[in-house]
Amino acid sequence: MTQSNPSAANGDTSSRGLWSSRLAFILAVTGSSVGLGNVWKFPYITGENGGGAFVLVYLACIAVIGIPILMAEVFLGRNGRHNPITSMRLVAERNLASPLWRVSAIVGMIAAFVILSFYSVIGGWAAAYIGHGATGDFVGGNPDTINAMFGNLLASPGELLLWHSLFMALVVLVVSRGLKKGLERSVTILMPALFVLLLVAVGYATTTGHFGEAVTFLFRPDFGKLSINGVLIALGHAFFTLSLGMAIMMAYGSYLGRDVSIGRTAVIVGVTDTLVALLAGLAIFPVVFANNLEAGAGPGLIFQTLPLAFGQMPMGSLFGTLFFVLLVFAAWTSAISLLEPVVEWVEEKTTLGRSGSAMLVGFLCWALGIVSILSLNLWSDVTPLAMFERFEGKTFFDLMDYFTANVMLPLSGMLTALFVGWCVARESLKQDVGLDGKLFGVWYGLTRYVTPVAVAVVFVYNLLS
Repeated sequence: MTQSNPSAANGDTSSRGLWSSRLAFILAVTGSSVGLGNVWKFPYITGENGGGAFVLVYLACIAVIGIPILMAEVFLGRNGRHNPITSMRLVAERNLASPLWRVSAIVGMIAAFVILSFYSVIGGWAAAYIGHGATGDFVGGNPDTINAMFGNLLASPGELLLWHSLFMALVVLVVSRGLKKGLERSVTILMPALFVLLLVAVGYATTTGHFGEAVTFLFRPDFGKLSINGVLIALGHAFFTLSLGMAIMMAYGSYLGRDVSIGRTAVIVGVTDTLVALLAGLAIFPVVFANNLEAGAGPGLIFQTLPLAFGQMPMGSLFGTLFFVLLVFAAWTSAISLLEPVVEWVEEKTTLGRSGSAMLVGFLCWALGIVSILSLNLWSDVTPLAMFERFEGKTFFDLMDYFTANVMLPLSGMLTALFVGWCVARESLKQDVGLDGKLFGVWYGLTRYVTPVAVAVVFVYNLLS
């Protein structure tokens, strides 16, 4: 990754950094995709929606929505060789399309910035719980003490600010060091470490005596428990879990060499992301079942239900500590990717360079995160859109989460699929995505017709529900 320079701004990308290998790119994209959504959200939405039947629908949605849009975003990044907004504009110009299509990248980058501001706060929760696990705070805990632990954390703006600041500093540190020394070096260390920790967690789960029950729960379909609402949740999660609609894959794709097949790489990432989600379920559900806990316990499963279980288990402190280290690693790699598109844009548009751009964007994002922190305590009664029934009771934190997840991300993803499917020359796509014959035809058909409609369904459903 290079410093901002005039030649790059004019389209000369000869000095632009590239991923050193396809593996480095796969690790980076997988690191972006594997985040709190896999380790935190996927297990509990599976629990809420009937287990194996939900997993099957989710896998189908990954194939129909996730992988096609992932390929489209990487194509735009590699074809444009600039920050996401400029890449979209350049590809539009080459295909005689309106430059207004770049609104897709603009919406995605704004969403990434806003999401990182509160994602960092949640990453701070996980970091705080590493200390609780290491000092044995879970041992002998009961529901009241464990719930009080989480409640006290949320009620303390000072403590939340400390962990939010530490987490954001780690993210800025990596991004400020550029492609080779920052992004690539971090993912080649963190991703293998995350997989090892996850396998250790699964190994421990096999000793609970309820591993078979968890396997049955995850992989035996029970369509009687799967509602239309569950199908739409699977559809939405398949889109969000791959970090789509946030311009991340455009940014990462801009550093991808021409010798790498976008199609094959996207499939590997989709499979790996799903594998991590399933492994997380195999690590969590045996512990849940062994302690007679509720599988569909919602977000509190991670910060309230599981610590209670860790406190009752042999070696629970060690396992609990490792689990939250894993959670921080997953959050860290995703947060790095959320910061990258905006930093890339600032770096190309200013003379601040990589470090200055990362520090500026990181500081602004950190400052916005303070709003989320205060929404959890001092501003918990502040509901700025309470005059609308839909938003009654929603704090600043809730509203940022709602508008990014339900409006900005699906809008950006839908526009991207429509642009690539209908505005980019078919032959240009065929040469660049690296799929042969029928496979290309399947992807092209999905991108033009099926994927935009599926995302639109999720978009409308989320707005109306």
